[in-house]
Amino acid sequence: MYRKLIVFRLLMAVLAGLPFALLSADSLSPADLDFFEKKVRPILVERCYECHSAEGGKTKGNLAVDSKNALLQGGDNGPALVAGNADKSLIIEAIRYKNRDMQMPPKSALPAAELKILETWVERGAPDPRTQVTAHGPQKIDLEKGRQHWAFRPVAKVSPPDNGHPIDAFIQAKLSENKLTLSPPADPVTLIRRMSFDLTGLPPSPEEAAAFEAEYSRQPQTAVRTLIDRLLASPHYGEKWGRHWLDVARYADSNGLDENIALGTAWRYRDYVVRSFNADKPFDQFLTEQIAGDLLPAKNLAERHEHATATAFLNLGAKVLAEADKEKLTMDVVDEQIETTGRAFLGMTLGCVRCHDHKFDPISHEDYYALAAIFKSTRSFSDERTGAISYWHETPVGGLDDFAIVKSAELALTAKKKELATAKAAAKKMPADEAKKMVEALMTEAENVEKNLPDLPTVIGVMDATEIQSSVPIHIRGSHLTLGKPVERGFPKVMQASLKTAPAFPKEKSGRLELARWLASPEHPLTARVIANRVWTWHFSQGIARTPDNFGLLGDAPTHPELLDWLATWLPENGWSLKDLHRLILTSATYQQASAPSLEQDPENRLWHHFPVRRLQAEEIRDALLSVAGKLDLSMGGKTVPLRNRQFVFNHTSKDATKYDSTRRALYLPVIRNNLYDLFQQFDYPDPTVSTGLRNSTVVSPQALLLMNSPVAEESARGFAHRIMQQGDDFETRIAAAIRLAYAREAKASDRDQAQDFLVAADGILASTINDHQQREQRTWELLCQSLMMANEFIYLR
Repeated sequence: MYRKLIVFRLLMAVLAGLPFALLSADSLSPADLDFFEKKVRPILVERCYECHSAEGGKTKGNLAVDSKNALLQGGDNGPALVAGNADKSLIIEAIRYKNRDMQMPPKSALPAAELKILETWVERGAPDPRTQVTAHGPQKIDLEKGRQHWAFRPVAKVSPPDNGHPIDAFIQAKLSENKLTLSPPADPVTLIRRMSFDLTGLPPSPEEAAAFEAEYSRQPQTAVRTLIDRLLASPHYGEKWGRHWLDVARYADSNGLDENIALGTAWRYRDYVVRSFNADKPFDQFLTEQIAGDLLPAKNLAERHEHATATAFLNLGAKVLAEADKEKLTMDVVDEQIETTGRAFLGMTLGCVRCHDHKFDPISHEDYYALAAIFKSTRSFSDERTGAISYWHETPVGGLDDFAIVKSAELALTAKKKELATAKAAAKKMPADEAKKMVEALMTEAENVEKNLPDLPTVIGVMDATEIQSSVPIHIRGSHLTLGKPVERGFPKVMQASLKTAPAFPKEKSGRLELARWLASPEHPLTARVIANRVWTWHFSQGIARTPDNFGLLGDAPTHPELLDWLATWLPENGWSLKDLHRLILTSATYQQASAPSLEQDPENRLWHHFPVRRLQAEEIRDALLSVAGKLDLSMGGKTVPLRNRQFVFNHTSKDATKYDSTRRALYLPVIRNNLYDLFQQFDYPDPTVSTGLRNSTVVSPQALLLMNSPVAEESARGFAHRIMQQGDDFETRIAAAIRLAYAREAKASDRDQAQDFLVAADGILASTINDHQQREQRTWELLCQSLMMANEFIYLR
């Protein structure tokens, strides 16, 4: 219905001759909303509102830019905007500074990056959620009304409708209301393939599939529970589910933006996430460590390092490192940290509140700067004066700063080397034996100092600033140059009802630990709902609430609110264990049902009357190719990107030397912002500069072309063919082995017939170019294997 509504509105707009920008806010895609709020609105506010804002009471040239209608209506020179055509839009002509009679802003041209953003916005159809603004000023946020929104209400204590499996009870109740039922159970081959990719991201081996099928025929549910436990105990579970969280944490191995330098120690955070999932670290602890790990007590140095590494969550974001205004850079980083924390743990878009009250959700300007005071009291740079990106040494148990320890040792080594150089110069005037002894003694001392330098791993984490900000003034229109009243540290008021007592912030600490504990509270209305919905989303490719990163007023309400609240209650009551949540979901008939076609009563499968078909994600496709070829290296962890800290990587003026020829899992390939691996790009890898809870899944022709021509596909086809040809010379034996490896099932008569026809046709085509029969046979089997890997049955899960 939601998609139909969008199509209907678009159609009506076209029939009425109206531009796309007139559509209401709820018809915009999440990507368009995010682009406008994060990129476009801040530019308009900072650069244009001073002279062209109806809300501000000043509309020079009778032009206002603070509503979409005002832009379309324009001013003295006519309409300022032609949605979809930048070259015909007066606002773009003005900011391009080519027409001397119309140059805006009048004092100086916009930076090139901001000009490009506005051009892109107009070319995209000028998506704009803003309603008409009137001169009487903005509306005040109604907190009591806001608290009535489903996501801000306390999590309800509900019981399943009957005594069966609780998830099935909730799902079946809604299905019954619509005279629907669950689909029949999936067959065992479908189940083991579904569960193996779901929990580990890897295909089952032929032996695993055969054993499960045999056990399933005797005791289905026992076989399923045993399979789930085995997969959850696999170290590869942490790699698959850690990757889900890395999407949320906008993980990358380079900075991107203006200076695309290597984040040479980001891999430590990646490995921390994998370890945490494998250890089934309670989610509330996982959350707390990422927000405030450096402030937690530790039993030993290893735990201290673990906690410090976790805080890289706050510091992995892209930064404009060449920003000349260091206060602006600081506030940009604070903004990115607030936005990522809000999306990841609360499912809320908070970044736009930097400039104004949230236009849709009950989050005020004051709420934003209450959080900003916490993050501005956090040190994210190794040198706050230069804005250099931080690479901190972890703090030992005693509470001393290892950064200071290492610096002290490095200074001692430098002094010793200077002393040695001076001695060598003086030795030229001394007797040989005396000079030799002095120089050798100093060399030994220098070697000992160097040998005893603290050998401690570094992380890209954060720590409390030397100066704690108990308050931060409101930045009017988001600008640090125009300050308003100060706001004390605190949390968004609309969520405060979940707190039993008001937060108390220590004067000497940033307040991140208090923020983390507030977020991790079982009574918080959002946190448990958001992570329960994320886990459901990652299992079913769609959430109970379909917008996992936006639980605000523009997000989708849950299709089964009672189920979501029950899961959000169940999770903290069961120790915040995600592995137990997996067991709960995967043992349900809802998860184990077949992938039947959609029904007219529920075309989008919002009621889960069948298991949704999903395409493998980019990493799964690449790893599956190497796996069936017998070439996948399953070693785990460690530094996998051969780049030094702050080493420049790809940008528009330098050559990209990054390589992707490793045979390790795709999790360990470089993630270079602004220049992703081509296989990642084609198969909908998320933008690593923003938190992403649900990837797109497109079907476009370049995907097939890549699988036909990419080196990894061709190499895998060769390995796959070599592997099955070793089974013997018999066609039946080979094709049976190929089908088992590719699809985890036995070959059918149709498989054999189609394979035989393919081999004969390929042999006839190759006969004109390959004379040697053995080489031609090898090549025909390679082509057949590549075809098997390109088939829907290989790339899609049912």
